[in-house]
Amino acid sequence: MAFYILRRILQAVPVFFGATLLIYFMVFAMPGDSIAALFGDHQPSPALIDQLRAQYHLDQPFIVQYFFYITGIFRLDFGTSFSGQPVIEVLSRTFPVTLRLAVMSVAIAFVLAIIIGLFSALGKDGVFDNSMLVLALIFVALPIFVLAFLAQYFLAIQLGWFRPTVGADNDWGDLWLPAIVLGFSVYATSMRLTRSSTIDTLNQDWVRTAYSKGLPRRRVIPVHVLRNSLIPMVTDLGTVFGVLMVGATVTEGIFNVPGVGNTLYQAIIRGENPTVVSFVTVFVVVYVFINIVVDLLYGLLDPRIRYVSN
Repeated sequence: MAFYILRRILQAVPVFFGATLLIYFMVFAMPGDSIAALFGDHQPSPALIDQLRAQYHLDQPFIVQYFFYITGIFRLDFGTSFSGQPVIEVLSRTFPVTLRLAVMSVAIAFVLAIIIGLFSALGKDGVFDNSMLVLALIFVALPIFVLAFLAQYFLAIQLGWFRPTVGADNDWGDLWLPAIVLGFSVYATSMRLTRSSTIDTLNQDWVRTAYSKGLPRRRVIPVHVLRNSLIPMVTDLGTVFGVLMVGATVTEGIFNVPGVGNTLYQAIIRGENPTVVSFVTVFVVVYVFINIVVDLLYGLLDPRIRYVSN
């Protein structure tokens, strides 16, 4: 196990450098002058612009800029935004909010997908199964901004169950409405995966053997069927968690969540390249870490999976 974890970490090293190099190149290769854009129509003196370019190493060749950036990352120095605020402070303020939102969303999607997917598979082609499949298709086809506005209007404004917006003072309770929206936006795919995986597992010979040995249904379903059916969904939800960390921009904007997605969007609008690159770099690290955790979960769900050194 230890050797496998070490090998996966070493495999992640070239992924990290390759992803950060590509991200850095794409962001800083965008047309326009980000320094000049800060001042709009009131341009300062050329000397001041040259001074700011030198401060952010923008007067250096690309590979030199990347070297300064990547060495700063290993010192936990993510640079300074064009507004003069250290990026690490922006991250420390916004990342926990988005992390809480992603955890709550994944938990909602995970629980719903297991329960509904399992009962749909057990009652295949029944009324409940067909109804849930139609409902899942609706959630798949419904854009997330439409779902967010509907939830905000009916659940928050009309019924008053939740706060319509989150704001600066937020806790776990304030994030329930955007978490429900995000959870339902990814629930449909996970539910269909759970259903199809459970149906496939129910048709395996070893499940019929368990029944023939006299094991009761209440043991066969949770221990033998459900456990082995969770592997595809764990893979999907591991990917979804990374996507939610990155792609919650629309939802955070609608509900005014002071998280990473909302801040990243504002940084892109303002052309704050150091903030954009640093945020995306953190996303890369989180995504790689989540994939390693998902790989380790396979062995817990399926005892037949072993981590070998070769």
